[in-house]
Amino acid sequence: MTLSEKVAYLKGLAEGMKLGTESNEGKLFTEIIGVLEDVADSVTALEDECDRLNDYVEELDEDLGAAEEYLYDEDDDEDYEDGDGEDDYDEDDDFDVDDDDDDYDDVIEIECPNCGETICVPPTVDYAHLICPACNEEFSYIEEDEGPTDED
Repeated sequence: MTLSEKVAYLKGLAEGMKLGTESNEGKLFTEIIGVLEDVADSVTALEDECDRLNDYVEELDEDLGAAEEYLYDEDDDEDYEDGDGEDDYDEDDDFDVDDDDDDYDDVIEIECPNCGETICVPPTVDYAHLICPACNEEFSYIEEDEGPTDED
């Protein structure tokens, strides 16, 4: 028996007992049953939404499983074979990893004073107004001069 059916049973029971709105107790029971009907309707709506979300999550899980299977396929070597058992991998198709190293030479690793997370900051960023992506707190960083000092 569902919650709505139970509330309907209570409503019928109250009507059968002739608990009308004439007595104080009748008024109270009528209002309580009205509130129970509202609660039952809300719970039913939440259950329906929960079922819909569960179906959606199952679909996402299936899609994610297919994507993982595609990305993390253990037989990656067969992509480069034509059936004769020999690799058809062409080294010219590979990109040079060292080509982009110059873009990252000037990156500075800074530790957030609020949460301790290490962040990488390019030289073009204003060090006076950094925002940590981990804790979303703003802080400033003053570069330490690593060159010779007046004392040297």
